[in-house]
Amino acid sequence: MKKQPELTAQTKENLMEAFWQIYCKTRIEKVTVKDITAKAGYNRTTFYEYFTDVYDVLEQIESAVLPSHEGLMPHNPVHTSATALPIDELTQIYEKNKKYYVVLFGENGDPSFQTKFKNYMKAMVKQHLASEGISATFETEFALEFTLSAMLGVLTFWFRLDSPPSTNKLFELMGELIHNGLTHLFASERGKI
Repeated sequence: MKKQPELTAQTKENLMEAFWQIYCKTRIEKVTVKDITAKAGYNRTTFYEYFTDVYDVLEQIESAVLPSHEGLMPHNPVHTSATALPIDELTQIYEKNKKYYVVLFGENGDPSFQTKFKNYMKAMVKQHLASEGISATFETEFALEFTLSAMLGVLTFWFRLDSPPSTNKLFELMGELIHNGLTHLFASERGKI
């Protein structure tokens, strides 16, 4: 007898939510399948129908909250420049996934998630730069790495504040910092074309 798709999806969601509640307070190395199944009200066999281990649960959650390249395309940026950030899109993505980002970028978060997030952002910015006629050079590659690492540092700092500024204010500030800090480099790269 086949399980109903809605029931299967709900069971998986319940297990992921139980994992997340534990992971928010406990480092991944200390999260056990037993803890997850006890919290969710299922047995170990049910857990293994959906996941290979606790790291698989984390991987699936991270994949679900990573922005897609299409979702981050700066089609309507606040600043019209090669260094513009898609403020509206970033704000929407953050608001949708806030409960995950606060933990994943936090002190006990997954460092590999920060790398994955940075790679998604880098691909989006490179695509936008290419559309502006800016080719990937040694300088632009390092500038992107520097800038995106700084952005992740700022986001991590922001997540830890007791009274952080609004999402829009933060992303506008980052956009201005990037625009002002990198305009010269990208302008000179554009001149080489």
